[in-house]
Amino acid sequence: MVMATVKGKPELRKKVHPAVSYRRKDEVFLYFEDNAGVIVNNKGEMKGSAITGTVAKECADLSPRIPSSAGSVA
Repeated sequence: MVMATVKGKPELRKKVHPAVSYRRKDEVFLYFEDNAGVIVNNKGEMKGSAITGTVAKECADLSPRIPSSAGSVA
């Protein structure tokens, strides 16, 4: 479980915020269902042991272990 606290106004609590879009160099926009990420160390190795869902191609290019742990690569 990952928990985080962020300083901000109380009005931001318990609201659904849109997912962050990412634009690749070839002008393709990427949208995912949730704002998820892959945590890596300085060497580019994945810190966790499992990934649920889809990962971006940019994350999969960091290490060969990332795409093998993910369900699919977008």
